[in-house]
Amino acid sequence: MEQQLRNLTEAMFEIKKICCIGAGYVGGPTCSVIAHMCPEIRITVVDVNQARIEAWNSNTLPIYEPGLKEVVELCRGKNLFFSTDIDKAIQESDLIFISVNTPTKVYGMGKGRAADLKHIESCARRIVAVSNGYKIVTEKSTVPVRAAESIRRIFQSNIKPDLNLQVLSNPEFLAEGTAVNDLKNPDRVLIGGDDTPEGQEAVQALCAVYEHWVPKNKIITTNTWSSELSKLVSNAFLAQRISSINSISALCEATGADVEDVACAVGMDHRIGSKFLKASVGFGGSCFQKDVLNLVYLCEALNLPEVAQYWQQVIDMNDYQRRRFASRIIDCLFNTATDKKIALLGFAFKKDTGDTRESSSIYISKYLLDEGANLHIFDPKVRKEQIICDLSHPSISQEASGQASRLVTICNDAYEACDRAHAIVICTEWDEFKLLDYELIHKNMLKPAFIFDGRRVLDELHPKLQKLGFQVETIGKKITVQRIPFTPTAEVPKFSLQEPPLKKVKL
Repeated sequence: MEQQLRNLTEAMFEIKKICCIGAGYVGGPTCSVIAHMCPEIRITVVDVNQARIEAWNSNTLPIYEPGLKEVVELCRGKNLFFSTDIDKAIQESDLIFISVNTPTKVYGMGKGRAADLKHIESCARRIVAVSNGYKIVTEKSTVPVRAAESIRRIFQSNIKPDLNLQVLSNPEFLAEGTAVNDLKNPDRVLIGGDDTPEGQEAVQALCAVYEHWVPKNKIITTNTWSSELSKLVSNAFLAQRISSINSISALCEATGADVEDVACAVGMDHRIGSKFLKASVGFGGSCFQKDVLNLVYLCEALNLPEVAQYWQQVIDMNDYQRRRFASRIIDCLFNTATDKKIALLGFAFKKDTGDTRESSSIYISKYLLDEGANLHIFDPKVRKEQIICDLSHPSISQEASGQASRLVTICNDAYEACDRAHAIVICTEWDEFKLLDYELIHKNMLKPAFIFDGRRVLDELHPKLQKLGFQVETIGKKITVQRIPFTPTAEVPKFSLQEPPLKKVKL
């Protein structure tokens, strides 16, 4: 039997069919690019969400990513398919990517920090239940260290005579907004597998797929431990840089320095570099906060409290930056935002994506809604339903009366959002916000008119905006020398989307 399995492994060494479980921000773009680069490989992306699959098969994709639609349209129906028939895709595949969501737990042990692996476990059980022969199962989702071991244990506990499943780790390092380019021109591809002959054969089979377009010197092979940890540490380091420069932005505002000048001077040191030294209202997205919290939990579980506390500070600084910005808005508005119209421009966590997960806009909206502000929100790529869903989260709307429906209006353009507004709050660095007619906007706003630039997107326009009559407030720089007086408020309280709500609301 062992010889038969070995012969089968060798026969299946060339991967011809790929199944990806999960049609989200990782699975969809990743498999679309692989299909584009490997036309001889048939790829089927599956998901339990019928509406999402229908969107992938339509002219309106479920996610926005520059260049993605063109890639999908080139390959869809040829060697790229989207389906809800999960079992069939698993049975026919040589390689299975697990690309399902791994959110932070909001209940039970490790809530607020540990990753919830229920979807990973469900995938593993489904794969082993319907599979036969030899298959390579690869975790693509951002997972905690030892997740591959958990998958492997499920497989080994449900062994079949004619089944051979090899488990690999192949974390994704794409950045939303540049995902297609990142996938076509990666800094590196990381593949982790067992240090056994069978494990290494599986690693080499996956390497062969990437070698269609990725130079061999950029494909790194490790054990699964190193691969899983490398993903967490990469995101933790990037988040750390953002929190570091954001901490300096507070110092710059207190001293009169400009954080952009400081970041430029520091970044010109080749040992440091300039990437991720852009001060802002805080980082967002699905990975940074989740992965840092996951790292904190891992360190605590391994009895490394000092290491855990070090990385927790990255999250704490990000929370502080958001609260600090919200407090500044309320302070400048004469210490109250009640019944005031505030135009919030940008809801995605960064430009060139429609993803709102952990977006700083959600947190800023929460603080302003708690003050009774009327928010008029515009984002060029985020759907109205998504914004309302995010702001109806129990951690955002604690009131049973439906706070979001009463106080939030979704606008069709920036001018509609700003009309008769007391203030403009820029939370996403969309380039189109630089091109707005601010003279017209100022004319139609209530006076004094405020602009709170949370992304430093209007830096070059600050003198013009002041000349028009705006009071401009930004991150990491004093612009308005003679501020309108205000009474300092108490500190804005902390909250987290990862924590369970105090009470549920009726939606």
